[in-house]
Amino acid sequence: MDDTFKALGDSSRRRLLDALFEQDGRSLGELAELLPEMTRFGVMNHLSVLEEAGLLTTRRAGRRKLHYLNPVPVRQIHDRWIDKFTAPRVGALTSLKAELEGATPMSRPDHVYQVIINVEPERVWDAITSGDLTVQYFYGTRVESDWEVGSPIVYTYPDGSVAADGEILSIDPGREVEMTFHARWDPDLDAEGPAREIWRVEDFGGASKLTMELYDTPYGSKTYEDFTNGLPYIVSGMKTLLETGERLPSPS
Repeated sequence: MDDTFKALGDSSRRRLLDALFEQDGRSLGELAELLPEMTRFGVMNHLSVLEEAGLLTTRRAGRRKLHYLNPVPVRQIHDRWIDKFTAPRVGALTSLKAELEGATPMSRPDHVYQVIINVEPERVWDAITSGDLTVQYFYGTRVESDWEVGSPIVYTYPDGSVAADGEILSIDPGREVEMTFHARWDPDLDAEGPAREIWRVEDFGGASKLTMELYDTPYGSKTYEDFTNGLPYIVSGMKTLLETGERLPSPS
């Protein structure tokens, strides 16, 4: 967490994170306009520090490089200290403000979550696809699928009721899976229809880089609010489980 605290120690970098909290998926030019006293090169250096600390991620959309707030490191600080010593549901950086305009879902995710997990990629892939593992970090739900294109995917509670379901849209076993995810635990979420998720696992010098991309969740929808609050807990929970064998405290 040293890199996280160092990155947050600069007021200009905090301003950039605030800007991404207000509107995610901004270009360098858009962010530079918020710091007129600084050169474009200076802003780029600050963004590099934030990216190296894992506090933002980037994606290409044509010729533009877009920057996304990654709340997972802040969530880890929350889980280690704030959640432990104060209130279990202190807000983390998860409620984002802007709907991304004029973009196809594949080129611009609504949000991106990323974390480095100090285990080999095979174990991270198992955590995504094994019901015995999802039940330990995914709000107690067990995933079931044969992990083939076109096949159903279902997340069930211990009593057998369906929490969410969807379809496998594409899969590169061991590396990436794209799926629809239709929340069923709330009638309002059910009525809004499915979101789309991409889970990607990459080798990171013997460890793993897990990236989760979220699509088709319009800003202001209940799905957007629920998912951007819940997914940092899920991603952080997977990291904690794989690295320590322990579960995060329940957010309820």
